[in-house]
Amino acid sequence: MRPDPLTYLATELDSLKQQGLYRRLRILEGEQTHKSTFDHHSVVNLSSNNYLGLTTHPKLREAALDATRRLGVGSGSVRTIAGTMDIHMELERRLADFKKTEAVVVFQSGFAANAGTVAAILTKDDVVVSDELNHASIIDGCRLRELPAAQRKLLITDGVFSMDGDVGAVPELCALAEEFGCIMMVDDAHASGVFGKNGRGTIDHFGVHGRVDVQVGTLSKAIGALGGYVAGSRTLIEFLYHRARPFLFSTSHPPAVAAACIAALDVLEQEPQIIERLWENTRFFKAGLQALGFNTGLSESPITPVIAGEGALAMKLSDRLFEEGVFAQGIAFPTVARDKARVRTIVTATHTREELQFALDVFAKVGRELGILRS
Repeated sequence: MRPDPLTYLATELDSLKQQGLYRRLRILEGEQTHKSTFDHHSVVNLSSNNYLGLTTHPKLREAALDATRRLGVGSGSVRTIAGTMDIHMELERRLADFKKTEAVVVFQSGFAANAGTVAAILTKDDVVVSDELNHASIIDGCRLRELPAAQRKLLITDGVFSMDGDVGAVPELCALAEEFGCIMMVDDAHASGVFGKNGRGTIDHFGVHGRVDVQVGTLSKAIGALGGYVAGSRTLIEFLYHRARPFLFSTSHPPAVAAACIAALDVLEQEPQIIERLWENTRFFKAGLQALGFNTGLSESPITPVIAGEGALAMKLSDRLFEEGVFAQGIAFPTVARDKARVRTIVTATHTREELQFALDVFAKVGRELGILRS
């Protein structure tokens, strides 16, 4: 019998178990909502990106069902051959209008949108300056000063950082990009549907329309469906039609997904009170965690980390919370620094005040039990 060339993976898994970092997948039973059932256990769900509760919104459900009845369950091809449907073009037009840009191209995921765009618009001779968690691209401006003036430079930041929940210094980075002739790119995955008028994102929140060359957004989080997109100039989008590999080599969205995304934009424009409920819940829960004495870092968004420090402790905190009825996923190195392991909480618009107070009470109980809070 041929020796298994993947035996080393078992050793790696054993190491994770010994460090207390081994995790198994939580299985969702039923709908992804503010209170869900995972592994036969009903919990207040603080681990979902479903910021506005749109995964189960009746308008999105009906739009998806109607599109399936009319157009089938799939497109049958990549966009550049036979897979561009009217509904895909309608979605891109609606997104461009929503984001106040000339054009938009939709990808199968936010990851594909990011990777496909950067790979398409740069060559091996160009440089990427990526904003780190401490916004080092601003602090260390010499990175740009030391680069040749003729070299293409792409300056990238998140609009909202996914682990700490803080907001990127978008205006300051726009100014740097203009000073040094950079392409300015913002990944607004966790800001879409959350910041700006009707959830248009951090570009709208900071009023920097026209100063960001490449806007990346997601359709998988607050929008409630699936996919990612790039918004920008017509020239950028037409170039990505021709050169972005995920666009060229992946089958396009099923009609139901595109229809649900269009319906989500309708909801954002017609029901802005959903976003206000999200922020009311965010303020209540964040203040509650801080009053208890938890370290919530620099969070300025519905993403609020509860920093435990050591990885195994963060995982124990997550497990005990789950046992007590609160699902907040543990996150450790290498996703975050070794001494910054945490459980990440995400509040949604659909959480009730009673559910959030219950979660705070559980955090208090478990935090004291594990020595994270003083008794």
